Amino acid sequence: MQFLTSLVLAAFVGYAGSWYLGFIEGNFALLLFMATVITGVYWLAERFVFLPRRQQAAEQLEAQAAQRRLDLNKMGIEKIDTDIQDARDKLLMQPWWLDWTAGLFPVIVVVFILRSFLFEPFKIPSGSMIPTLQIGDLILVNKFHYGIRLPVLNTKLTEGTPVQRGDVMVFRYPPKPSVDYIKRVVGVPGDEVAYLNKRLTLNGQPIETQALPDYFDESTMRYFKHFSEKLGSKPHQAIMDNDRPAFVPGVDPFPFSENCQYTVEGVRCKVPAGHYFMMGDNRDNSADSRYWGFVPDANIVGKAFLVWMNFGNLKRIGAFD
Repeated sequence: MQFLTSLVLAAFVGYAGSWYLGFIEGNFALLLFMATVITGVYWLAERFVFLPRRQQAAEQLEAQAAQRRLDLNKMGIEKIDTDIQDARDKLLMQPWWLDWTAGLFPVIVVVFILRSFLFEPFKIPSGSMIPTLQIGDLILVNKFHYGIRLPVLNTKLTEGTPVQRGDVMVFRYPPKPSVDYIKRVVGVPGDEVAYLNKRLTLNGQPIETQALPDYFDESTMRYFKHFSEKLGSKPHQAIMDNDRPAFVPGVDPFPFSENCQYTVEGVRCKVPAGHYFMMGDNRDNSADSRYWGFVPDANIVGKAFLVWMNFGNLKRIGAFD
């Protein structure tokens, strides 16, 4: 078992190392699931096989010591050294290969349940959601808001709350599902979304906006046009670069691309059933649905709702819309 356990642990380390070095595309959900299953098997084996064996060996040692004391007493020897506590402790001690498997199972299973069904942490790597989210924000994502899904398979088990316009949503990037993206929901199934001359309209109606003082982006050391808009029940802030053109360059082919029309003024799209149109709040610095298309329902990870830490700015901590 020691050799087998060594191979299993080496496989996990090799997988994680190859992922970290970029040799393979890792899947953390799958890795965590496998770790839960494997440590769970060891935990069951420890509880029902290995621990009873060690306890039985300790009981035999105690029985032998008791018999030795009895035999020596019959011989008239009363003062004897029969301290077997150290030997008993060594027999009951969990070996290293069980300590690193069965011993970790309670922690791993709690992390697996929390991450798969309740909340998952993410770190914001880019400025595409400025000013709502800043680079370095550590956020929490509600995994059950849109319905509970099976980990790894992402199969939906419950319906949950329907996706609403204006939600900040984490999803698997359609061109590369191993990568998680975060954007704001602009269009839901059946909507006609148009972003023409840098003005957002939904089903033919311009989205309500209100001008705000220019926004200074510390990551680029520049000022941007700053405004609030109302897609859902609550307004949110967005920024725009007046120096950038309105047309959308470098569009890649994507499913249902026939639903979109691109012109020098921008883009107009009809959102297909079971899909969503996503945009970043940093409108001119966001690779979003304008470039790679719609997000299918199967790619949804959860609803982002809280900045729980930003080590560079503690004032960032709190809920956001």
